[in-house]
Amino acid sequence: MDRAQRATANARSPNPEAGLVTELGRHRHPALLALAGLLSLAVGIGIGRFAYTPILPYMTAGLDLGKSEAGLIASANYLGYLLGALAAAWRAAPGDARFWLLGALAVSGLSTGAMTFTTSLGVFLFLRFVGGAAGALVMVLASSLVMDRLAAAGRDGWAAVMYAGVGSGIAISSLAVPAAATGDGDWQSPWFFCGALCLALSVPVALLLPRPRAPAPATPDTGAGKGGNGLGRLITAYGLVGFGYVITATFVSDMVRADPVLQPAEHFVWLCVGLTAAPSVALWGWAGRRWGNERAFAVGCLIEAVGVALSVLGGGIWSILLATGLLGGTFVGLTAIGLIEARHRAGGDPRRNLALMTAAWGLGQMVGPTLAGVLFDALGGYLVPSLLAAAALAVAAALAASLSWRARTA
Repeated sequence: MDRAQRATANARSPNPEAGLVTELGRHRHPALLALAGLLSLAVGIGIGRFAYTPILPYMTAGLDLGKSEAGLIASANYLGYLLGALAAAWRAAPGDARFWLLGALAVSGLSTGAMTFTTSLGVFLFLRFVGGAAGALVMVLASSLVMDRLAAAGRDGWAAVMYAGVGSGIAISSLAVPAAATGDGDWQSPWFFCGALCLALSVPVALLLPRPRAPAPATPDTGAGKGGNGLGRLITAYGLVGFGYVITATFVSDMVRADPVLQPAEHFVWLCVGLTAAPSVALWGWAGRRWGNERAFAVGCLIEAVGVALSVLGGGIWSILLATGLLGGTFVGLTAIGLIEARHRAGGDPRRNLALMTAAWGLGQMVGPTLAGVLFDALGGYLVPSLLAAAALAVAAALAASLSWRARTA
């Protein structure tokens, strides 16, 4: 259908969303919508959630944090992420979703910056919990608002730009943290700087994401999408990936600082994750279109499992850089194609599927850091928890492969 035909169809459609898409076509290029999504995920996820990884070694030095405490702080963030996603799945927020997205971005920035002003473990847990809940709302609302508009305009390919925001935020935080720190024990300045960055990057989102003229009515979930069949397995696999990536993603900077052989790479490992994560969404999106999302998801899980295992089995700088490259090159891409597949399987309003997927991911990543911290204190290393994570990724690959096989034989 050409542009003129599409405009005519939108004009005749009784669906207010069609009129909204036409309005967006006149006033917002899809690139601007995708950029709004990119900045949203950079703030809520890339910085708001993952800045803790490069800041953790500074907190360990300045506050003498134990591994169990460090894992608990990470898990508090992921508990907030889980409950925020469940809240989004349970009931749609009243009013304008754009308003809630902008509010969640503001909360993410404020809770990140507020970490500067306390040394209390209890307050750390509270702030990271609040930031995690805000991050989940950002993920669900940005995915819903931007992807729906891009899909309705026939420009789905721009979704890869939006999900590149996670890797972009990780790369930004990997550079911002050492730049802001005044010494090995200065953990306050990086938190404050990252919080300020979050607030500054949220401003363009308000300018780029248009206010809808009329709310689109929620379509009842009829189960007529790609199918309620297999959704449970997809959600389970997604949760296992949440567990599988998060131990390395949380503790890799701390692992490197603790090893004299790897210390020269300390400021590069997290940057490597971000730089490989940003383009990975386009790569895995291409793989999903070529092979099918389920098969691409399975392959990505296996590659990520290799990276996670290599992070503790390798023995040098190039090995840890390869491990972090494999991690960054897969986990954001898996996030994107998992959510895209869940959206395809929605019979009506996709927000519930997106939120349930996000909640499963949140549950997996909540368990990972606490388990890793406890096992580190008991066993003196990250070997066992990392190999458990790699095994979880292998199981996720098997579940996704079974969905792919079922789709081919149906």
